[in-house]
Amino acid sequence: MEVFGFKLIKQGQAEYVLTTKTRKIYFFATENLIRQMDQAVFHQAINLAESQGLVGPVCIMPDAHSGYGAPIGSVFATDEDGFVFPGAIGFDINCGMRLLVTNLMVDDLAPYLEKLVNKLYEMVPVGVGKKGLLKINKQELKSLAELGVSYMINNLGLGWSKDVESIEERGSIKPADFSCVSDRAIQRGLTQLATLGSGNHYLEIQKVEEIFDKKLALQYSIFDRGQIVIMLHCGSRGFGHQICSDYLVEFEKQARKHKIKFTDRQLAGLPLNSETGQNYIKAMFCAANFAFVNRQAITYQIRRSFESVLGGKAEDYDLRLVYDVAHNIGKFEDHKLPLSNTVKKVFVHRKGATRSFPNQPVIIGGSMESGSYLLIGTSDALLKSFGSTAHGAGRKMSRTQAKKQIDGRNLWQTLKQRGIYIKSASYSGLAEEAGFAYKDVSEVVSAINQANLSKPIAYFKPIGNIKG
Repeated sequence: MEVFGFKLIKQGQAEYVLTTKTRKIYFFATENLIRQMDQAVFHQAINLAESQGLVGPVCIMPDAHSGYGAPIGSVFATDEDGFVFPGAIGFDINCGMRLLVTNLMVDDLAPYLEKLVNKLYEMVPVGVGKKGLLKINKQELKSLAELGVSYMINNLGLGWSKDVESIEERGSIKPADFSCVSDRAIQRGLTQLATLGSGNHYLEIQKVEEIFDKKLALQYSIFDRGQIVIMLHCGSRGFGHQICSDYLVEFEKQARKHKIKFTDRQLAGLPLNSETGQNYIKAMFCAANFAFVNRQAITYQIRRSFESVLGGKAEDYDLRLVYDVAHNIGKFEDHKLPLSNTVKKVFVHRKGATRSFPNQPVIIGGSMESGSYLLIGTSDALLKSFGSTAHGAGRKMSRTQAKKQIDGRNLWQTLKQRGIYIKSASYSGLAEEAGFAYKDVSEVVSAINQANLSKPIAYFKPIGNIKG
């Protein structure tokens, strides 16, 4: 097939390859989803492929669209002597997904739904720059950024001890070093714990719509259609954004100083083992840990909200954590490289892509209208995509375009008539996130299922949502 003048060769179900001068780019998508990608995706993918220090292919996921420097929905790796690229991890470091289950059914929650959504909106501030209700000092922020969720539970009492067992890396990536974080980032992080943010971040009450694998679903306490679950999508807020901004400036300066050339200034990279490269990684891990604790703090507020609205204790409604997974992250992992029999430690860049290791849960969120999925990772993903899969529906229309096509107030009323009650910071923000602005999440999931990057377990539909 040919898209924007680029020739892609089909080599399997939902698998296409584009060959550049230096390496291959794998598109894990249907032809229809590839044609929905904007032209910049292809140019940015080629820029990635021709960057210094990569090992193996560049992987593009079915939900891909253009981003800063690298497509959102891209995965690649560098070896320990290679480079690190902050732009290919992104500004919202460890933006990710979290799923909780309840023992409630739709009919159980129906009388309380609007009151519960309103309470969640009160307990979890949304929108740009919003300050959280949970106050911490600089020493606590340092401990949270370096030690992660275990510190939050054991020292601040915000969570259940078993929560850490269901978080990627148990909610703490090392080595994280707070001394590598700027004062500006620290000031932003102090006030934003337990906040949702804006854009496509959401806290959603959902019902189980379909179960594809009953045995696996039961392992995660998903037992029937109509069961209520809670899904959360957010990241490291201003703390992570500032860390990325700070280091992008420093990377450009250092690259010019050492005459390092790069294909795009937004893809400024430095050697992993350079001082600035190491400092960025340590600061980036601080932001990743902050995102884990931010989602943990929101989980604490979710459980308090259930207690306030429904009465009793949170445990009465189960509210256990199924999994928490990052989708904007760089991590050291051991992988067998394509066309090689050797396993090598590499630094995997995932931007808008989710880890998909064998028997590990994968969470893929859709728009506030379409629904979301729980899946399981596969061994094929380890061989094809550095153990990675898609992360969501992926935009197919800009926020500006979406606002031109629909009125946010009318959208709110339409969704309420369809049984989806939403609290949003603004109607314009709601319009930006209209369902038609996103790809079909079910087609995205079908593509990664065909490519055997992850397998669906259950499908959820929204009934209540708070958004920035």
